[in-house]
Amino acid sequence: MADRAKLLEILNRVIEDMDEQKLFLTELDNVIGDGDHGINMDRGFQAVKNQMPSYEDLEVDAILKDVGKQLMKVVGGSAGPLYGSAFKKAGVYLKGKSEITMDDFIGMMDTSIEQIQKLGHAVEGEKTMLDAMFPATRAMKESYAADGDYKKALQAGVEAAEGGVEYTKTIIATKGRASYLGERSIGHQDPGATSSTLMLKDVADLA
Repeated sequence: MADRAKLLEILNRVIEDMDEQKLFLTELDNVIGDGDHGINMDRGFQAVKNQMPSYEDLEVDAILKDVGKQLMKVVGGSAGPLYGSAFKKAGVYLKGKSEITMDDFIGMMDTSIEQIQKLGHAVEGEKTMLDAMFPATRAMKESYAADGDYKKALQAGVEAAEGGVEYTKTIIATKGRASYLGERSIGHQDPGATSSTLMLKDVADLA
């Protein structure tokens, strides 16, 4: 599904998308959060961009661990430790592998979700990135188990994640700064669910 060259291609796309979408993501966060999600995510992936030349000699596990390290170091707010540790744990999951298979990717998603839950003390339905990641992972597992078509499974994951983003508009935030708004958070989509869906879409488009 993805060797080192493909992973680097995907990372380059993510870097571009975070730059292009930083104002949109920040606008979403202005309404229900600290108003810095897009700016912080872009800053983090610009740090990753600076590291890209060094990734040419690394295996996929080491690349993902360093991406996590950069995000934890640079990204402010809750997104830094959450996304950063998720990438690092995904790298640990891939230890010793030179290529990411679909089974590996599903395992990486499970590991990332577990880490995000551990740090954020969140569950599905609380208007967080998990509301995109959980349904996406379930959809990928179901699709891939049905016919072994990884392209179709990734697309099913994107569609489920997009559905999760829409779902976040209908629920009250109970975690983070957005929770202070109570019912006023209804009608607004979660920035973290949106950024995680953007990244998954990049994987599906290029893998």
